Amino acid sequence: MPKNSLSQFGKYYSLMFLLPVSMAVGYGIGYLLDKAFGTTFLKIVFLFLGFASGMIELVRELSKDDGGK
Repeated sequence: MPKNSLSQFGKYYSLMFLLPVSMAVGYGIGYLLDKAFGTTFLKIVFLFLGFASGMIELVRELSKDDGGK
């Protein structure tokens, strides 16, 4: 594989982990805040925020490859 293809493979391979990791981080923040404040709903709120941020970043990265079209 040429260097460019290997670099491109690495970029798309990292995108595979972007959404699950952002959701896990959001859930973790919500979980810690739930423990701190004694609530039960913040982990769900932050899970959705993590999902939204992951989707935004995914679309941003993929639109760079598309040339912004």
